[in-house]
Amino acid sequence: MDLDYNPNFRTVLKKNKWVSTVGSIWIQCTSGSAYTFAIYSQLLKTTQHYDQSTLDTISVFKDVGANVGVLSGLLYSSAGSFSGGGPWVVLVVGAVLVFVGYFFMWMSVVGILPRPPVLLMGFYMLLAANATTFFNTADVVTAVHNFPFYSGTVVGIMKGFLGLSGAMLIQVYHTFLNKQPAAYILMLALLPSVNALLLMWFVRINPTNVIDEKKYLNFFSLAAVILAVYLMAVIIIENILTFLLSVRISTFVLLILLLVSPLRIVIKAEKEKARRIIRSLLEENQLMYDGNQLDSNAVQTRQDPEGHYEIPGDAGEEMNASNERAIPERGENLNLLQSICTVDFWLLCFTSACGMGSGLATVNNFSQIAESFGYSTIATSTLTSLWSIWNFSGRFGSGYVSDYFLHAKGWPRPLFVTITLAAMTIGHVVIASGLPGALYAGSVLVGIGYGSQWSLMPTIVSEIFGPAHLGAIFNTITIANPVASYILSVRVVAYIYDREATGTSNTCFGTHCFMLSFLIMASTTLLASLVGLILFFRTRNFYKQVILRRLHTRIRNLE
Repeated sequence: MDLDYNPNFRTVLKKNKWVSTVGSIWIQCTSGSAYTFAIYSQLLKTTQHYDQSTLDTISVFKDVGANVGVLSGLLYSSAGSFSGGGPWVVLVVGAVLVFVGYFFMWMSVVGILPRPPVLLMGFYMLLAANATTFFNTADVVTAVHNFPFYSGTVVGIMKGFLGLSGAMLIQVYHTFLNKQPAAYILMLALLPSVNALLLMWFVRINPTNVIDEKKYLNFFSLAAVILAVYLMAVIIIENILTFLLSVRISTFVLLILLLVSPLRIVIKAEKEKARRIIRSLLEENQLMYDGNQLDSNAVQTRQDPEGHYEIPGDAGEEMNASNERAIPERGENLNLLQSICTVDFWLLCFTSACGMGSGLATVNNFSQIAESFGYSTIATSTLTSLWSIWNFSGRFGSGYVSDYFLHAKGWPRPLFVTITLAAMTIGHVVIASGLPGALYAGSVLVGIGYGSQWSLMPTIVSEIFGPAHLGAIFNTITIANPVASYILSVRVVAYIYDREATGTSNTCFGTHCFMLSFLIMASTTLLASLVGLILFFRTRNFYKQVILRRLHTRIRNLE
């Protein structure tokens, strides 16, 4: 029997869940342009002659684009008829949108095009930001399909790298485009689109189950944490010292090397897969030589020559039962219309709107908040970059931690929605206090809480409504986010700021500029935390009786 393991190189690249994970991570790393709005918001305000309310209106278009991803979800679900499945089609549309949106915005800012009306500029912003939903849907939903039993961890990884992308894009800005925000807008038109087009062929669904997949996901998690620590160290040091160009380039090269490091995980996984296959074939050869026959049940659960597993159990029975019922039960695959008819859907909508809406209102006004508190331009840029770190910490940490407590303690994931929203409430109150360093301390809590919602929500949606229509359902829930962002950003924050502003420059200085706004947002997230508690009590038996049973069945079948 030939025991050589020599897979076709193209097959390994295109039909490998680990390669798909790395490709998705790299796309996520350039998809967070919406989180860097503070870098060029002042340029928009001065070149287009906006007041704060108008600038916040533009930022709301950004929030609408970044949160209303129903089209990306529906496209992902329906694109299976295209060659290679849904992911690449969704990524192509995202690449087109981000290029068109930012390119026209850049031409307007530099004067190539005449100054557009506010609604037209808002439309450019909406197109550019909406690309994020296409990138995110393709990467996250593919990852959930590839790792259904560790969805919290893998969603945390994907959302975490998206959170870090803001800091990485700002590092590119500091290294090559320092103090040129117009050139930065052009870069945002080119870099994410080209990156997605180059990597889209590797993002594919391959939902095979491997015994030690959690180990390799932990390696990806470690790579993300190391990258976050490195970025935070660079950001803090840059705020203290002035880097020479050679030092900036060196730190950027090291950043690229850290981003390449996940390839080692792919190589390690493939080597381990080869060893398992050879060991499996040797055992099969020995059994054949002895004249023994494996029973049919053992054959179903043993690894096949591709390193895959078929997991028996009651999954097929549940699917047949759901087909017999007109309305699937919680935990089965509900479509968008069926999910909208449930109470759980609207509870998730409310908690998502309050948590993400208040977080968006904070980041949209970051530049003006820092200015009113007396922070320098460098400090404001540092705060914007650190926001990406806290955003990452919430996205990655909540996914990983909620997975751990679900597997080890049986804690329902909605419990962490309540905890993180309570943390956001404290953060808003800290910022409202206006004490020295309050913006730094408060932004940590708000950023972590905000990032956590992006990781917890899609995971909970996949568990309660099933993964089949995850993209469409989750992106429908997030429609509530820009509505809340508009109310909090324009009708609360900007209105109060403009009322307090003085002089022809429409600027406000002092803690009074944003104190009332943040107290209102604190009340909003506190109410959302209580609603999250209701969701926890509604779903705790479901997690105990359904989700945990599935996890335990899967573990038994892989042992």
